[in-house]
Amino acid sequence: MASLRVRNIGLKSLSVVLAALCWFLVSGEQVVERALRIPLEFTNLPAELEMVGDTPSVVDVRVRGSSGALSRTTTFELAAVLDLQSARPGQRLFHLSGAEVRAPFGVEVVQITPSNVLIEFESPAVKIVPVVPGVQGEPAEGYVIGAVAANPASVQVVGPSSAVERLTAAMTETVFVAGATERVTEIVNVGIGDPSVRLLSPVSATVTVDVVIRPVEWAIAGVLVHASLGGSPEIVIGEVAVFLRGSRDLRSSTVEDFDASVDAEGLQAGVFELPVNVTPPAGVSVIRVEPPFLRVEVR
Repeated sequence: MASLRVRNIGLKSLSVVLAALCWFLVSGEQVVERALRIPLEFTNLPAELEMVGDTPSVVDVRVRGSSGALSRTTTFELAAVLDLQSARPGQRLFHLSGAEVRAPFGVEVVQITPSNVLIEFESPAVKIVPVVPGVQGEPAEGYVIGAVAANPASVQVVGPSSAVERLTAAMTETVFVAGATERVTEIVNVGIGDPSVRLLSPVSATVTVDVVIRPVEWAIAGVLVHASLGGSPEIVIGEVAVFLRGSRDLRSSTVEDFDASVDAEGLQAGVFELPVNVTPPAGVSVIRVEPPFLRVEVR
């Protein structure tokens, strides 16, 4: 027992010496204050609520401690943590104090700015929106961008109900087609322009950009217009000029490649101005017909 008491007395004496040494070291340091900008974190947000609008992500604090302790303290060691457990739909005012700041031992928070944080909450909503591909650049000379498509063509998004209601589309990363002479296909990420809305799950899309030969325009005159009157065989009632658009290799089309007609079936006796309908060859589109109407007399 005596040896045990002697050993305990030795340990106690060592503890007193170490404590005294620490006190002398600390008491010799000056107590100072420092201003820091630290992150604002949120916890316990109810699952049935979403935060709306811009919420502060940082706050300013003044901290106090020994010069040695503060010199070793970084902003990564401090954070203001706001408990949102009491949140409800609408605007809610939360108070911030030093008690909400997580700080290392020996550092005291004496002031926090702002001391109040106004946050608005809404119920979440889910919506399906189309995916709009982002395309940039000009194809090679003589080529243009044709059809552009994304697969999947739509995605599900979630967020505050008001923001989801305003959202009309999701976007993709940019697909570059500069100098292209053929179809461009690329797998890219899909995102949302509104930071308060997010994808229900991460999505990539396959974007296809058709690059086609630039169409040209030309006109062909002397296209014969036929009409069928009262069950009689079709007769020629005039000629029209047809203005066309298509690829260069289709400019060799002749008047015989076009079917132009007016529909006079079932008309009673009289004189009528009937629209001319032109069916062009495959790959050619009709811009307009001159004249667009022809006079037809039904007896």
